[in-house]
Amino acid sequence: QVHLVESGGGSVQPGGSLRLSCAASGTISGINAMGWYRQAPGDLREMVAAITTGGSTLYADSVKGRFSVSRDVAKTTVHLQMDTLNPEDTAVYYCNYKAGWDDYWGPGTQVTVSS
Repeated sequence: QVHLVESGGGSVQPGGSLRLSCAASGTISGINAMGWYRQAPGDLREMVAAITTGGSTLYADSVKGRFSVSRDVAKTTVHLQMDTLNPEDTAVYYCNYKAGWDDYWGPGTQVTVSS
């Protein structure tokens, strides 16, 4: 079992920045991928960014050059630095952990970009 706790959501004006963090606890596999998905009202959940324990990263085209995903040295916390935010980035952001057949989700944190 893996438990995920997200933090760092909130409201920001267009062009601003936010940093999300997700701490994983429980039975953490030595090889895994952690990342962020988001879901706006009426839309499907979409992948935003992900990072493996080996350091490989993947980004949605819509956030490339604006968002950056990273992990701490212990590799149990993942961060999402979001810069140059725009109203289209408004959504609930969910942390995700994948390892083999395991697939866990955090409860989500709201990010609102509005003037």
